Amino acid sequence: MPFPDRTHAGQALGLRLVEWAGPDHLGNVLVLALPPGGVPVASEVARALHAPLDVLIAGEISTPIRPETPIGAIVADDPPLYDRRSLAMMHLSEDRLGDVVVHRRNELHRLEYLYRGRRPPPSVGGRTVVLVDDGLTTGLTATAALRFLRRHGPARLVLAVPVGAARTVTAMRPECDDLVCLEQPPGLHMVGEWYEDFGQVPDLQITKTLHAFHATA
Repeated sequence: MPFPDRTHAGQALGLRLVEWAGPDHLGNVLVLALPPGGVPVASEVARALHAPLDVLIAGEISTPIRPETPIGAIVADDPPLYDRRSLAMMHLSEDRLGDVVVHRRNELHRLEYLYRGRRPPPSVGGRTVVLVDDGLTTGLTATAALRFLRRHGPARLVLAVPVGAARTVTAMRPECDDLVCLEQPPGLHMVGEWYEDFGQVPDLQITKTLHAFHATA
């Protein structure tokens, strides 16, 4: 059954995480949202876990010819992670995507400054990091984000989503220590299929959410 909206999905996911973790397994937790859609979900998860909330800026790479088809993902200044099968099907090579990557990376830097300002990113070393998005289809962005986080030495790395394509969820389990997914429909093509209200999440809503958490930290 579809979720009414991202807030309700986040509440359900937060309850599942509390049940999954138990009383003794969630020390030093940090919840990181993949914006934009992951923020309203992650805010509810952070409330349920009594944990701080921040964002990890990551984004899909696509081409102007097929903007609806992701062919890769990037996080911060890490090298892009590409879907080799998609590259082959579109007769593309990495060296032909340099300008696309530079443009996308500049956009992600702009968003990071918009959301975080001059506040430094949180330290993940030695912490239990719960990465949250509103759903998984290809899993490209989440995979790039998990690999980025893994290199920064978390004690435990958890991916938590309300819904994910069953095949993608299975494929992504080796990328993290734990993966919590409420619904795994086999034929999921778009995350929005599992939400009654899947409207855009404005930048202002994201900055207000983050400010509210940091004001009470």
